[in-house]
Amino acid sequence: MSLSQKLAARAEAGNPVRVGVIGAGKFGSMFLSQGPRTPGLHVAGIADLDPERARQAVARIGWPAERSSARSLAEAMRTGATFITEDAAALTAGDGIDVIVEATGNPGVGIRHALHAFAHGKHVVMVNVEADALAGPLLARRAAEAGVLYSFAYGDQPALIAELVDWARTAGFHVVCAGKGTKYLPVYHASTPDTVWRHYGFSEEQVAGGDFNPQMFNSFLDGTKSALEMAAVANACGLDPAPDGLAFPPCGVDDLPGVLRPREDGGILSRSGTVEVVSSLERDGRPVFRDLRWGVYVTFEAPSDYVRRCFAEYGLKTDSTGRYSAMYKPYHLIGLELGLSVASVVVRGEPTGTTRGFSGDVVATAKRDLSAGERLDGEGGHTVYGRLMPAADSLRAGGLPIGLAHDLVLTRPVAAGRPVSWDDVAFDPDRPAIRFRREMEALFRGEAGG
Repeated sequence: MSLSQKLAARAEAGNPVRVGVIGAGKFGSMFLSQGPRTPGLHVAGIADLDPERARQAVARIGWPAERSSARSLAEAMRTGATFITEDAAALTAGDGIDVIVEATGNPGVGIRHALHAFAHGKHVVMVNVEADALAGPLLARRAAEAGVLYSFAYGDQPALIAELVDWARTAGFHVVCAGKGTKYLPVYHASTPDTVWRHYGFSEEQVAGGDFNPQMFNSFLDGTKSALEMAAVANACGLDPAPDGLAFPPCGVDDLPGVLRPREDGGILSRSGTVEVVSSLERDGRPVFRDLRWGVYVTFEAPSDYVRRCFAEYGLKTDSTGRYSAMYKPYHLIGLELGLSVASVVVRGEPTGTTRGFSGDVVATAKRDLSAGERLDGEGGHTVYGRLMPAADSLRAGGLPIGLAHDLVLTRPVAAGRPVSWDDVAFDPDRPAIRFRREMEALFRGEAGG
């Protein structure tokens, strides 16, 4: 049966998939808007540091008041309503919850929630790509040890890219490159929360009239979010980042096969089997023709002359040789599609993408010349952005992951464009997120014989 049929059967049997959601921000709200419309799926609990914000969120997306009126998780289980709480630990430990959706966006908090969920036998759908890029390889091992699943969030780009990679490999194709589109110019790496709206073209009136977080929006613009997502894809799909990180070539959908192929064949890739993000802007700021700003792609290679002829016979766009082609999805629907992960994890026992190794890492990189004594302000801030690196290079250099580059003080200067290392900052090794990340680094360094 299909996923929807399996869910419908559970609904008829009175045994819906019971979900706990942590974080009622934009992604969480988009999922919550669709949850009640999906037979066989019951959002039993929502945890948010500000329960009133969560109540306002569900009211804004159209929930009737009685849907979120449960006074306890047990009551929610009996009545089919939803319990809203500030206690995420109680939700992850709650009897009857099948799967936890972690949608906070805070990497340290995400690690804590995931480990607590594993300890209580709960599957985790990790919306929090910041947590996955920071420690996903070790989180995935902890989930396996606990006998539960750790999954990417369908609707977010890493899960959709992993799906395309799986499609290509299952069909017998070699994956040359996989990734997504975004709006990018080199100057954006230096963008700060003070300049972000100018780059987006938002007026003061637009910003004042909406719920806009400048640091969050800036993390998308300065390249950090793209680096985090491509690290997640690399670690899930066994792909390797280029030695110099992401190049963000301007490229429309028709040019994917020609641009995203190895250099020896006329493309821009240093090697086959990598990840890359394409820009919707030419370097002079002009829009790319038929851009892929909101979408995802995979490029793959014909293994024989026969398959190359098939590409031509069935109208595939290829490079000039006919050897390389691409498949892409032009849009992603964020939390509106998240139910596919929830259903797949529980009724099929399959994640929609999951971390399997440690081939990509995202290292904090100075946006300007930084001085000793300066305090780093993390993802999307004024001081650093995240650069994708091969994990082996990051481990050798002692790179400071962007997910921990918040509220740490520099002990020595770092020049603009240079990665920040653990040796450049003062840190508390007993802080839980730092301790977990350092454990992961030691584990993979040991397995690599370093």
